[in-house]
Amino acid sequence: MGRRRTVTLIALVLTGLWGLGLAFVHLHGGIAVLDRLEAPLADLRFVLQGPRPAPGDVVIVAIDDQTVREVGSYPLPRATMAALVSTIGRMKPKVVAVDVLFIEPGSAEGDLALASALRETPSVLAAAGLFGRGPPAAGSQDSSALVLPEAQDLLLPRATFSDAAALGVVNIATDASGVPRHLPLLLRSGGRIWPSFPLRAVSVAVNSDPVLQPDGIVLGSTTSSTAEGYALPLRFYGPGGTIRTLGANEVLNGRVAGEAIRDKIIVVGATVAGGGDTFPTPFDPVLPGVEVLATAISHLVDGDALVRDYRIRFVDAAVAFTLPVLFIMLLSWHRSVLAFALIALVSALWIGLTMVAFAHGIWLSATLPLLAAVPPAILFGAARLWLDRSRADRFSAQSRALRSFQAPSLTERLVKDPGFLATPVRQKAAVVFIDLSGFTGLSEVLPLDETRDILRGFHAIVDRQAVAHHGIVAGFMGDGAMIIFGLPDPSPDDARHAVDTCVALSSRMEEWIGSLPEAVASHIGFKIGAHCGMIIASRLGGDSHQHITAIGDTVNIASRLMEVAAAHRADVALSDDLYRAAGDARSVLISGSLNGTLDASIRGRSGSVPVWLWQRTKQSDAITEKLR
Repeated sequence: MGRRRTVTLIALVLTGLWGLGLAFVHLHGGIAVLDRLEAPLADLRFVLQGPRPAPGDVVIVAIDDQTVREVGSYPLPRATMAALVSTIGRMKPKVVAVDVLFIEPGSAEGDLALASALRETPSVLAAAGLFGRGPPAAGSQDSSALVLPEAQDLLLPRATFSDAAALGVVNIATDASGVPRHLPLLLRSGGRIWPSFPLRAVSVAVNSDPVLQPDGIVLGSTTSSTAEGYALPLRFYGPGGTIRTLGANEVLNGRVAGEAIRDKIIVVGATVAGGGDTFPTPFDPVLPGVEVLATAISHLVDGDALVRDYRIRFVDAAVAFTLPVLFIMLLSWHRSVLAFALIALVSALWIGLTMVAFAHGIWLSATLPLLAAVPPAILFGAARLWLDRSRADRFSAQSRALRSFQAPSLTERLVKDPGFLATPVRQKAAVVFIDLSGFTGLSEVLPLDETRDILRGFHAIVDRQAVAHHGIVAGFMGDGAMIIFGLPDPSPDDARHAVDTCVALSSRMEEWIGSLPEAVASHIGFKIGAHCGMIIASRLGGDSHQHITAIGDTVNIASRLMEVAAAHRADVALSDDLYRAAGDARSVLISGSLNGTLDASIRGRSGSVPVWLWQRTKQSDAITEKLR
């Protein structure tokens, strides 16, 4: 247990450090690999949530294919753009936000007309930041400054137009797959902070400057939560056209009612094929860039963007620390199947919680806690399996060693019931003793190796016959052995098994002695005594070592009957009690040389005991072969 606790404690510490490390990085800018894994899960959550109605505060006027066909050219002439802005302005929108970069000169008359149209109505024009390769760089090195994306340069409209309208940057931040995830509301360029196109449009619409908060921006009465660097997480409403879209040709031709424009934020941009930016989104593989900007504008107006501010990232970080520690604690349980089931349940609950939260506009990370928890859980689980396998191998080796010292039936019983025979039990049993005659004197002259080999052969015969006939060898006493029938549990067949064992032992011992060298075989023999009756089965020994055995008068008589067998030159001397209890097994005895009962005196015991003497014959050998 000490080793297991140490391994678990080390795993908990390392897992906690791993989770804290990921949490720290997540709180201070995120992990590129994690963002790549999170992106498809975010798309899946969008799809499962399904499209939702877009707010009616924003309307797109699209320079679409039909408009270009009617006008006859693209980009639209400045005079046409001027007419479009003037027509929209007469319908009294809150603001006209034109997602077109007017960086090249047009005709003098068209430029003047467009500048005049922009002055007549609240309007915002597009500017674009130029960045080097890779994602936008972090902001100024000045620690007191806001940490914002920093553009190397800006593409600004011509001065004629920028003097007539407000400016906003139209850059959109995409992930590695090109899907727009955030829109930077502020960026830095040339030592100046520039507002984004959506932020400037809403600011003009509500006639209020934005107020910056640590995790959001306030515009009028609406607060929008932002991610790090004042990036607005985008929460798409659906495929292209979900935000109400009018064709620019319809506006120019007077086919749009004033109510469709009045008091709306109007976003003018290109949707013509090949004429504008498009982005893949969970709902549409080619969503026009103008609709992405309109989506951000809708978020700022209604405050319905995804929430992924510092508080949400802190929740992600807390779970990234807690979840892996919890998994390790579950895996440290002995009931590992339940632990794995609970781990699967907790993982499913967290993923389910992120989906429910996402549907309510809260972007919890599905991948950060699982990335923090799964690798340590796999490693710890593999280590536990390896340790458990080593432990099982060790227990298996111990079990095999135990079986070498105890009968298999006793070993199985002790495994199931470690307290077996801790309290002595009085029960009926049959007891067989066998001893080698003349071996003590022979061992004085034999080399040690030969003495050992003889004893090993003798013990092997006794063990095989005892196990074959449902007995246990309670102990080897040098050149003798005691076999008990009735442990661990008594049986009505114990006497029969004892008689069968006596006959089989007699046959096998004769064969074995005959196989020994003549110098050895001529000096040794064997004698067997057997009796049945009540015994006291118990454990004997001290605290460091115990063995299971039997004591009592039955045991003493069985042992003394070997002397009776030797005195009458018989193979086996068995008590009348055992003979009568053997039932059908008596036929085996009758097939040999079986004498009638005689009253034998037992050394150390008053009175006599009725005893049967048995000797092997060829007929009994044939029957013995059937018993093997």
